[in-house]
Amino acid sequence: MEIVPVAYDHPDAVKLNDQVQLEYAARYGGEGDLTPLDPAHFAPPRGLYLIAYDVAGHPVATGGWRSMERDGEGYADGDAELKRMYVVPRARGLGLARRILARLEDSAREAGRIRMVLETGDQQPEAIALYVSSGYAPAATKFGIYRGYESSRCFAKALR
Repeated sequence: MEIVPVAYDHPDAVKLNDQVQLEYAARYGGEGDLTPLDPAHFAPPRGLYLIAYDVAGHPVATGGWRSMERDGEGYADGDAELKRMYVVPRARGLGLARRILARLEDSAREAGRIRMVLETGDQQPEAIALYVSSGYAPAATKFGIYRGYESSRCFAKALR
């Protein structure tokens, strides 16, 4: 497996984003994640977007982070928000999400970010298990557009 940085609007990133949106819709109903995202959010040094490719060159996993600052949605100055962590079903269980997460944390730390934050939902127990086993704890304050939803789960991890 090879993990490489790409633009958020790269065709392979769009393909995987479409797949994760279908999974969100299947798990929660509705349209998927409506969080506004822009390719510029993931451009270094204010963010990073990664794709893992299998040995045949097929995109199989993705994840990114974007810089966030204190705002009306509960973020704090110095936050790096994890977005679009996803592994295609046939590649699950290979440790790809953990490898991508570690690379994203390192990148955010190198960019001077203080805390990595993420929002997931109660219908994604495998994601919650990954984050908890990687040192994330429930955030003291919920953030993001889903902060008012009962099913929303917000986590944070200090990067320093």
